Amino acid sequence: MDTLRTISVSEFLQLVNETLRLIPSQEFVVEGEISDFRIAQDKWISFDLKDENGEAVLKCFMTTWQLRAQIEDGMRVQVRGTPKVYERYGQFKMNVQEVEPVGEGALKRAYELLKKKLEQEGLFDVSRKRSLPRFPKRIGLITSRDAAAYGDFLQILNNRWGGVFVLHMNVHVQGKEAVSDILGAFSYFNELSETERPDVLVLTRGGGGLEDLHAFNDESVARAVFGSKIPVVCGVGHERDESLCDFVADVRASTPSNAAERVVPNREEVRYEIEMMCQHTEERLLDQLSQKSLIVERATNVIGRIISQQNERLKHLRQRFFDVTHVWAPALFDQIDGFEKILRQLDPKRVLARGYGIVTSNGQVLKDVATLEIGASVGVQLAKGSFESYVTKKENN
Repeated sequence: MDTLRTISVSEFLQLVNETLRLIPSQEFVVEGEISDFRIAQDKWISFDLKDENGEAVLKCFMTTWQLRAQIEDGMRVQVRGTPKVYERYGQFKMNVQEVEPVGEGALKRAYELLKKKLEQEGLFDVSRKRSLPRFPKRIGLITSRDAAAYGDFLQILNNRWGGVFVLHMNVHVQGKEAVSDILGAFSYFNELSETERPDVLVLTRGGGGLEDLHAFNDESVARAVFGSKIPVVCGVGHERDESLCDFVADVRASTPSNAAERVVPNREEVRYEIEMMCQHTEERLLDQLSQKSLIVERATNVIGRIISQQNERLKHLRQRFFDVTHVWAPALFDQIDGFEKILRQLDPKRVLARGYGIVTSNGQVLKDVATLEIGASVGVQLAKGSFESYVTKKENN
C-alpha cells in the first residue's frame, strides 16, 4: 500500500468522473420505479429510481423546466441522462434530461396529474375560448401528410365548402420528434404577419392509446395551443379519445372529419339560409309596402276631405261676398259719382277754360308780382296750350 500514490478525495472523485466520460455513449436510458420524489425551491427535482425488488437504487437529479410529464412516487418511468459523481457530497447520481412514464398505468396517472395542474391554472376555462370565423379564408393544418386524418380532413373540407386556402405543416404526430415538430408548427404560424396568418389552426391526428397520443398530452404542446394568437381547433383520435390539447383548444372536435365540419359551414346549409333570408326580406318589404300604402291611402283621404271642406268654405265666402256687394255696391257707386262731380268743379282746367291762366316762374306758381324782376322769364298755362313771356312792366296793385 505504501508503493501506491496517495490522492485526495476530490482527486479520486474527479478521476471517477473522467472514467465515466470515457464511456462511448455518455447518455443512458434507465427504467425503474420512482420513490422519494421531491421539489426544492420550485426548480430542483430529486428522486430515486429503483428496481421492482428494491435492491438497486439510482439517485436522480434534474430541473423543473426539464420535466415535461407529471410524475410521482410509485410511477414506472424511463429516464435519459448522464451519470456523474458529485464531489461535494461524494454521491453517484444520474443527471436527468428527460423523463417519460412507461406503461398504460403510468401514462394515465401522468396524464391525470398534468390535466389537474393545467385545469387549476385556468387553461381549460370556457370564458377564454375564442369563437371561429364563420367563413375562414386561410386554414393552417398541423398533422402528418401520411396520416389518414390528413386526407379525411381535406375531403370533408372540400365537400362542405370550397375556395379555402389550406397551409399544411407536415409534422410527426407520434414518436420522439412529434413534440418538437408540433411546437415548431405553432411557432411558424404565430410568427406570420397578420396578412399571411391563417384565420384558424387545426391540430389533428387519428386515434390511438396514451402512448400514441403522448405528443398531444405534452405540457409544452398544451401551452403552445393555449398561447396561440390564432384560434385553434383540435381533433384527435375518435370520439372516445381525449387529449389535453382537446381541453385547451378553443374548439374541440371529436374526429379529424368533425374538425373540418367545425371549421367551415355546409354550402347547402348556407344556400338554405340565404334563401330563407331572401324570403324573409321579401316578406318584410311587402309588409312594409302594404303598411306604407295604407298610410298613403289614409293621408290621401284626409287631404281630400280637407280640400273638399275648403272648397265648400270658399263657395260660402264667395256667395256671402256677392250678397253683400249687391247691398253696398250701388250706394258706393253713387258716392263715387258725387265725389267725381266735386272734383270736376275743382279742376283748374275748368277755371282756365273761362279765360284764366296759370303763371309760373322757375316751376313755381306766381302769386305775388313782387317776386318778379323786370326781364324775368315766366310761363303761362292756358286752357289750351302754354307759352313763355318776359316781364317788361309790373304793378304791385
